[in-house]
Amino acid sequence: MYPGRVSTWILVWFVVAIVTTVALLAVAIALVRQGMGIGRTARRFQEEAQPIVDEVSRGAQDASQHAANLPIPERHPE
Repeated sequence: MYPGRVSTWILVWFVVAIVTTVALLAVAIALVRQGMGIGRTARRFQEEAQPIVDEVSRGAQDASQHAANLPIPERHPE
């Protein structure tokens, strides 16, 4: 090896390191974008489903109150 000259293997590993770093950055950016998309979708789902959830909750509360007001039938021994 001559002074000032880069070994071929060092150059190959340097290129591999750069390509790997770029690939990992691309994957990380894609994961962040997917996470943001899932967050937006979940928020939209909650906004659309909330009126239905409220209606079901009111129905359940009404049914519970109605059941609480029902008279308890007497049991007759057989």
